[in-house]
Amino acid sequence: MNVLRLGFENFRNLCPGEIFPGETINVIHGSNAQGKTNLLEAIWLFTGGHSFRGTKDSELPVLKDGKNAPAASLSMTLFTEGREQELRLELRDGRRSSVINGVEKKTGSALVGKFCAVIFSPEHLLLVKEGPSRRRAFLDGALCQSRPAFTRVLAHYNKALMQRNALLKDIPRHPELIDTLDVWDERLILFGTEVVQERAAFCKDLEPRAAEIYRGIAKNREEITLSYAPFGGAETKTEIAERFSEALKNARNADARAGFTSVGPHRDDLTLTIDGLSARTFGSQGQQRSIVLALKLAEADILYRKTGERPVILLDDVMSELDMSRRDYLLNHLDGRQVFITCCDPETVRLMETGRGFYVEKGTVRQDTDEKAGEVHAENETPTCESE
Repeated sequence: MNVLRLGFENFRNLCPGEIFPGETINVIHGSNAQGKTNLLEAIWLFTGGHSFRGTKDSELPVLKDGKNAPAASLSMTLFTEGREQELRLELRDGRRSSVINGVEKKTGSALVGKFCAVIFSPEHLLLVKEGPSRRRAFLDGALCQSRPAFTRVLAHYNKALMQRNALLKDIPRHPELIDTLDVWDERLILFGTEVVQERAAFCKDLEPRAAEIYRGIAKNREEITLSYAPFGGAETKTEIAERFSEALKNARNADARAGFTSVGPHRDDLTLTIDGLSARTFGSQGQQRSIVLALKLAEADILYRKTGERPVILLDDVMSELDMSRRDYLLNHLDGRQVFITCCDPETVRLMETGRGFYVEKGTVRQDTDEKAGEVHAENETPTCESE
């Protein structure tokens, strides 16, 4: 899977135009607040997902003068499934519509499954730095891409959890309701068992690949491990269901007093260590950044095995706090993948053995003139934004 062309109009601060990425490494460089991350965001939206920056769709269309535009449009020429395909996405009045190979779709969600990408942004460092919810979100997000059916299972579990919690809040006023918890316990156990099984299987695939990638990033100087072992490491469906049921029964009275469900996959954690020590507590900034990169690149490899298509890798502000050897790995040892990397330092482009560079200034994007990337053709330049 490769992005051959990306077009944009009235999107963020980007001046209307298009770029033609290379098949391997694409470095997008320039000073802060010039529009580099906006390019990655434009690419990411073709996955059908929300902005990885948490921005509402209604805030994305922007005119040259900085005011909100009535609509923004994005277009992509994509090579996938053995042929070129044309995708288009329009954001208007906080809603999305799309066009896939000339066929109009009423929603942007129709793009799900057509384009696959893995994103790293500085916010993803919270995966290591913060509590278990960030790590659960990583596992569940990866599973939703690699196994779309998991989305429904997770939704059923969360709905049952919400309804059980609502009942727990009513029990102090209506103690007779406590016996009705059995109904919601059954549903929690049914869907929670599947959630745990899917997460455990994913982590079993993820761990060796992430460890291998981390060794490459760290030049074999360090080792990482990750572990997901809820309910005492129960593995079979029967074991998980039995232990979950027992845990809910044991916690029932405490849950009724607290007003929420204290046990289950919504409380699980993914343990991350570097050389046997907690990555959260003892990892340096560079080590924490490297472990998240390893997880994201391993996720991409699993998606490749599941779908037969290599997802596009989007790395936002990844180079800061990485030493030279770790930068070299990202620039020159990610064979067979199309990668987009944003950074401030133009020296990063010169470190590439092969690839293409793009310079962004005040929303204007130009391909670098560089012998690695080839000469810049006039039709491959994004025009200068006159209002800037």
